[in-house]
Amino acid sequence: MKFFVDTGDIAEIKDLASTGLLDGVTTNPTLIAQSGKNFLKLIAEICEVVQGPVSAEVAATDYATMLKEGQKLAKIAKNVAVKVPLTPDGLKVCKALSDNGTQVNVTLCFSAAQALLAAKAGATFISPFVGRLDDVGQDGMLLIKEIMDIYTAYPKTIKTEVLVASIRHPIHLIAAAKMGAHVATIPPKVIRQLYAHPLTDKGLAAFVSDWQKTGQTILDAA
Repeated sequence: MKFFVDTGDIAEIKDLASTGLLDGVTTNPTLIAQSGKNFLKLIAEICEVVQGPVSAEVAATDYATMLKEGQKLAKIAKNVAVKVPLTPDGLKVCKALSDNGTQVNVTLCFSAAQALLAAKAGATFISPFVGRLDDVGQDGMLLIKEIMDIYTAYPKTIKTEVLVASIRHPIHLIAAAKMGAHVATIPPKVIRQLYAHPLTDKGLAAFVSDWQKTGQTILDAA
């Protein structure tokens, strides 16, 4: 599974990229607003840090303007994935951009039917929002299973990757990985939660304590 980080914080992106665990970045208007930075300059900066896909979302909702915005975003860097909403006009833009070799991330997916439409339109990625479905009393992970079942039934014709979005905790991530989802876009906080386990902390504390008792140092040893 590929790990994308879902943030517009360039410091967070640089820190996580240094671990070698980061395969891409997703942003959205909310994250851009939180960053307080110029949108186009921020996307260009992120693309210099991360070699993988960087999702940049259009702001318009009509076909003509979305297409122009998408074309402008695609020119920022080769690894930009233009993000469009799962609407009739959004899918038209997806088709036009993908036919010209631009990566497209179709966002705000909440049903398997929508995911099938995005694949037919040539989407590079489909972004189903599991956490938001959980918030309204539905099973977000069931949607991932339904999409994976459909996509894997047509391996020769469907090349769209399932990019699990709105991940709230590590359980979402592990469940998605077990289903074979291609990508997860994860908030920085949740990525750091993946490291944590009380037995790791306890074991490390014991090792450090026992090493100190030896009175030795590795760097100063002959």
